[in-house]
Amino acid sequence: MWTSWLKNFSPLLQAISPGAPAAKFKPPFFLFPFSFHLHLDGVELSTSEIRQAVQLALAEDLGSGDATTLATVPETAMARGVLRAREPLVVAGLAFAEAALVELSSSMTFEPLAKDGQPVKAGEILLRVSGPARAILSAERVALNFIQRLSGIATLTAQFVDAIKGTHAQILDTRKTTPGWRRFEKYAVACGGGKNHRLGLFDMVLIKDNHLVMLQNEKPNAIAAAVARAREKFPKLKIEVEADTLEQAEQAADAGADIILLDNMNVIQLRLAVQKVKGRAQTEASGGVNPGNAHAIAGSGVDFISVGALTHSARAVDIGLDFEDKI
Repeated sequence: MWTSWLKNFSPLLQAISPGAPAAKFKPPFFLFPFSFHLHLDGVELSTSEIRQAVQLALAEDLGSGDATTLATVPETAMARGVLRAREPLVVAGLAFAEAALVELSSSMTFEPLAKDGQPVKAGEILLRVSGPARAILSAERVALNFIQRLSGIATLTAQFVDAIKGTHAQILDTRKTTPGWRRFEKYAVACGGGKNHRLGLFDMVLIKDNHLVMLQNEKPNAIAAAVARAREKFPKLKIEVEADTLEQAEQAADAGADIILLDNMNVIQLRLAVQKVKGRAQTEASGGVNPGNAHAIAGSGVDFISVGALTHSARAVDIGLDFEDKI
C-alpha cells in the first residue's frame, strides 16, 4: 500500500523540502487512527478517504513546488496560526483542514476550538495550528478550500432546517453534488442538521418522469407498472415515485410506493396530495424551495422537503488562516 502512495505523493515532501530523497520518504503521521469515522446521523467519512482527497488536492496545487514560499520563507521557520470564521457559519470539514496541514508536516500540533456541526459567530477561532511555516503556507489554500466549501453547505442547510422549525418535516439533500465530492457534501448537509437522501442510483429506486415515458402504454398505468417491476427486481429497496399531478400521486399510493415525490406543486396542491395519500406513503416536496417559503411547504403536511441548492448552490463561507506570530 505504502509503495503506491510513495510513488504518487513523494513530490509533496519535496515541494516543501527540496532535495529530500524520495526513497527515504516515510508515510506522514496520521492525525486519526484508521478506525475513526466522522458522522452526524448521515454519511460516514473514513480517515483514508479524507486523506486521499487531501493528497490529490495538494498534488494539484503544489505541482513542482510552492515557488513563493520556497523563495521567501526559511526552511527552519516555525509559526503559529489560527483558522478563524469571518462571518457567522456552521462548521463542517475541520478534519480536512487538519489533514491538509499534517500531510505536509508530521510535526504539526493542533488546538481545536470548535467542532463540525457547531454554529459559530464572526471572529471565533475554529482551530489553532503550530508547525513549520512552509508547510502551513503551502497547505493553506487546500485546507481553506475544503472547510469553506463544506461549511458553506452546512450553513445553508442550517438555514433551511431553522426555517421549518415547529413542523414534522425534514430537509433532504439530493444527488446534485460536485462530482467526486458527493460523500463530503452530504456529510456537510448532516452537519447542518439535514438528512441524507440516497447516496446514488444503487441504494433506492426513484421512478421519475422520463422512466414513466418509457412505460406510457402499460396497463393499468405507467406508475403501477413501474412500481411492480421495481418491487420484483429489487424487493429490499425503498421505492419512490415522482408525481407531477394529484392523479399521479394517487396512482403511486395505490401502487404501493414507499415515498411520493410531489414535484413543483404549490402549497394547496401539496395539502391535497397529502390528503389523497392518507398515510399510505410518505411524501416529499421538491422544486422551488427557498428559506422564505420552506415553512409554508412544511406546513402542508409533507414528511420531507428536498433541496438541491444545499449542494449545487451553497456559497463558500469566509474563513481565514492567519499567522499570529513566529515561533
